[in-house]
Amino acid sequence: MSLEQKIMTELKAAMLAKDEAALRSLRAVKAAILLAKTSEGAAGELKEDDEIKLLQKLVKQRKDSLEIFQQQNRADLAKKEQEEIAVIEKFLPKQLSAEEIKAELATIIAATGASSPADLGKVMGVATRQLAGKADGKTISALVKELLNK
Repeated sequence: MSLEQKIMTELKAAMLAKDEAALRSLRAVKAAILLAKTSEGAAGELKEDDEIKLLQKLVKQRKDSLEIFQQQNRADLAKKEQEEIAVIEKFLPKQLSAEEIKAELATIIAATGASSPADLGKVMGVATRQLAGKADGKTISALVKELLNK
């Protein structure tokens, strides 16, 4: 079942349950999928990798907004963003913990022969491909810098 079909099924269930947070989130995902499918150069269908990237982008946007709302003491808006993040993350693969990411990065660093912070780009290229969908790029970058500075 494609992501679009899953979203439509969940959207119908949210409508029946009158779940406003889920409706908001699922409609945003559906709109993003339609935009991606109809954008210039798109083949009309999204591959699984593209779907994951799309969902990660939506979660990242909401996390950025959440951070801003928390800084401005807007608990009402922050709560909406948290609800939407929770709904969207249900469709993403399970995220790795920091320890799991460090273990993966240690093997990547060993495989690439990286030894100093100057090798950051070499490690990040491999790490972002291998950990795509399983970890946030910002987290990967911070952990790679930490491991290379030891």
